[in-house]
Amino acid sequence: MTPTSVATRGLSALDRCDRCGAQAYVRAVLQTSGGELLFCGHHARDVEAKLRPMTAEWQDETDKLHEKPVYDDED
Repeated sequence: MTPTSVATRGLSALDRCDRCGAQAYVRAVLQTSGGELLFCGHHARDVEAKLRPMTAEWQDETDKLHEKPVYDDED
């Protein structure tokens, strides 16, 4: 049996960390149940070493924290 890749949607500002309620940037999909956990960058780093081996998918979008905003110069 080979693992399959499941297309997941990107995380949005509506997705909140299960630990603190801040915006989530990491989604962990559990292997056994298929359930998902959402974490902010801080809490994802705290649990990654222990939790990641138990996940079917680790969707990390923390790179969004370092993006520079694009401003519209039409004014």
